[in-house]
Amino acid sequence: MLAARYDALLFDLDGVLFRGEEPVANAPETVVALREADARIVFVTNNSSRTPEQVAAKLTRLGIPADPSEVVTSALATADLLAERGVESAYAIGGEGVIRALENAGISVVDGEPARVSHVVVGIDEDLTYAKLRTSCVLVQAGAHLVATNADRTFPSSGGQLWPGAGALVAAIATATGVEAEVVGKPFPPLFESALRRSGGTKPLVIGDRLDTDIAGADALGWDSLLVLTGVSDRRELGTSPFRPTYVALDLTVLLREEVAPEARDPQKEPGREG
Repeated sequence: MLAARYDALLFDLDGVLFRGEEPVANAPETVVALREADARIVFVTNNSSRTPEQVAAKLTRLGIPADPSEVVTSALATADLLAERGVESAYAIGGEGVIRALENAGISVVDGEPARVSHVVVGIDEDLTYAKLRTSCVLVQAGAHLVATNADRTFPSSGGQLWPGAGALVAAIATATGVEAEVVGKPFPPLFESALRRSGGTKPLVIGDRLDTDIAGADALGWDSLLVLTGVSDRRELGTSPFRPTYVALDLTVLLREEVAPEARDPQKEPGREG
């Protein structure tokens, strides 16, 4: 089957496995079948607000068995990156997912209004205050390195509205300081690389619903990818995008098929016909 060609399956979440509080059709059954086939699975998300435990609990509740050790958030990848660089402390804008990831990596999160820090980390923070935003700008102006868990400008609310994402908060700091952030999340390599390391694999397949994040990130690393048409990107976008998935399918059941040909790169071709 297609999944057996790879030793790590890196799944995006929203639009691939669930939409809001509902599982995507055929997603739970497919993940269960992949586990029965001993596939290595990692769940990869740009969302930095939740902890791996919270993400795994949601997936499990939706019928998709998951363990926290299989979840890699942009906050976790950010903490991994800073720990590898020997960063010992940072000022952070972010929710529980960001703070816990940093602390679990041995990085002290500085409170208050410090005069100077080496790094400012920015993730989504629903309790953001002007004081925290001001302090972040002052620290960056004083020389702190600005790191963003991800650059998503918006994220969908449960009511279907688009709310400001981490990228919107980063943009405010960049506007005030003139400093561009280093971005960890998709489509940039650090999140993908962190997920692959945690999987223990060497030949991954990136599975996503967005050409500009999931597929673009896989392209940049030279990895194979599967675009499923259950989320954001559709046939029309596929025809005009510079990012080309290795495979295109209507849903995740393609991973269980024996005969699956790579995408023909013909924008007029009906995606999913060959897998």
